[in-house]
Amino acid sequence: MKKIIKTHRILKIKAIKGFNLYCIFNNGETRIIDFKKLFSSWKVSKKDPEYLLLDESEFKKVKLRNQTLSWKNVKIELTDWEGNKAVHPYELSPDILYEHSQPTQTTRHQFFFGTIIKDTRIKKGLSQQELALLSGTSKTYISRVENNLVEPEFTTLYKIIEVGLGKKIRVAID
Repeated sequence: MKKIIKTHRILKIKAIKGFNLYCIFNNGETRIIDFKKLFSSWKVSKKDPEYLLLDESEFKKVKLRNQTLSWKNVKIELTDWEGNKAVHPYELSPDILYEHSQPTQTTRHQFFFGTIIKDTRIKKGLSQQELALLSGTSKTYISRVENNLVEPEFTTLYKIIEVGLGKKIRVAID
């Protein structure tokens, strides 16, 4: 069964359009982070480090570092436990970024095998319980897959389709 990812991380910056960043998160979602809206809600002022990022040319200097967004052009001075000061790039927690983002309208990265599995299961005259037993999963898991609430890992998908349903999987990379 696919593990539920609880800690959000950014895998890729897909695009930057104005103050909108399109990022692919580790749960497979492509999400939009509207920084104009975010900084407005935070009431960013001249005294805040984010203020420099209200300049679009400075904002676009964003890079991916440690699976989050990082701006080397904005310096943050931090003091460690021993009183030593160190300068770091401005970074935001990926959990905060996820929380303040919206999913994109495109869902090409989501596969939604559920409908295909459900239609095939019904055509074969199998119940969810019977398919679960044949494929080594649970009725609850089959229900969640069929309702597109989870995307099965490839090995589980293989068991459901090839073992449980007696069909073949074909994969192509374009």
